[in-house]
Amino acid sequence: MRIKVTSDSTCDLSAELVEKYNITLVPLLVEMGGKSYRDGVDIVPADIFAHVAAGGGLCSTAAVNMVTYHEIFEPLSREYDAVIHVNIGSGFSSCYQNACLAAQDLPNVYVIDSRNLSTGQGLIVLEACERAQNCEDAAALAEELCKLTARVEASFVLHRLDYMVKGGRCSMVTALGANLLKLRPCIEVKDGKMAVVKKYRGTYDKCLRDYIRDRLADRDDVEKDKLFFTYTPVEEKAMAEARKALKTYSQFDRVFETTAGCTVSCHCGPDTLGVLFIRKA
Repeated sequence: MRIKVTSDSTCDLSAELVEKYNITLVPLLVEMGGKSYRDGVDIVPADIFAHVAAGGGLCSTAAVNMVTYHEIFEPLSREYDAVIHVNIGSGFSSCYQNACLAAQDLPNVYVIDSRNLSTGQGLIVLEACERAQNCEDAAALAEELCKLTARVEASFVLHRLDYMVKGGRCSMVTALGANLLKLRPCIEVKDGKMAVVKKYRGTYDKCLRDYIRDRLADRDDVEKDKLFFTYTPVEEKAMAEARKALKTYSQFDRVFETTAGCTVSCHCGPDTLGVLFIRKA
């Protein structure tokens, strides 16, 4: 059975993985300086960071509309036996709703709510690609992927809070207090929503080491097949400490290093790093 896997650009997979699995990415729109740009096509995270550093306002993202999804799904549905599309979580965007509407008249197009973002979504995309290779029942595969979303563990540690302040997700007073106390929040995706689950204290490299230890050490409930090590630009000293901690605490068959795309960059800014993987059933 020939199955085509597609996803929103928010999955943050590397160009190498996208090419290897022939994944079609649907770009969200990024609003910057009063203009719209296609994520990963007309704009990359470095553009966002440069804009904000120069005094510009915070950028935002806009969902893919139903018409665009249909224009992508319709020809693929004729070319392939089935299309599996993995969306950014419905709790973060209306992309999932729009994709479902676009697929209503295409019975061989299956839309998956990843309930996640960045490589938390990317993990579901890779699972779709790998399982599709020997799949004879696309509907059953779609059902498996929907169940798998509950087992993805996605989290990030932020070094700076100015982007959260600009986006109205954190007050200036809270950010100032956190900076004075050297507190670094850990944000985790739970039940399709983001929440601060812990605050690390100390230098950023120490916080990253402690975070990775907490996420990976002495875990027997984790699938060891693959892990994503995903980040926006992080200072080299902190990156070296994070990589060292990852080697100390991880026993994964495959570790993919990827840079976070525009969605994470818009809301979290530079110096953000996370480890993302799948728990056992």
